[in-house]
Amino acid sequence: MTGREQGSAVVEFVLILPAVVLILLAIAEVTVVARTQLELSHAAREGVRVAATTPDTVRAVEATLSLLDSQDAGMARVSVTRPSSVGANAIVEVTVPHRLGIIGLSVTLRARSVMRVEL
Repeated sequence: MTGREQGSAVVEFVLILPAVVLILLAIAEVTVVARTQLELSHAAREGVRVAATTPDTVRAVEATLSLLDSQDAGMARVSVTRPSSVGANAIVEVTVPHRLGIIGLSVTLRARSVMRVEL
């Protein structure tokens, strides 16, 4: 490679580098959002399991929050609907605001789980 070719390779690398870094950051952010969404789904499922087996909705909220990260648990909103009749649907909904680090936007992640009341 001659000196001119090396110089053009450096310029091309410098022009492409921000795009590559941006793509890597976007992949990392999508991974974090997907992990948080899976965590919310799991927490809602555990909360509705408790709500379906006990009439105490506070225990269902505690079960839901116990499975979230401490940061998410502090910002989470948990809604428990538990009818008193056996066979009716108990519903747990979890909502957490999530701030996207790359662009600074805030999105709301939600999970909902339904199970029939057993007791």
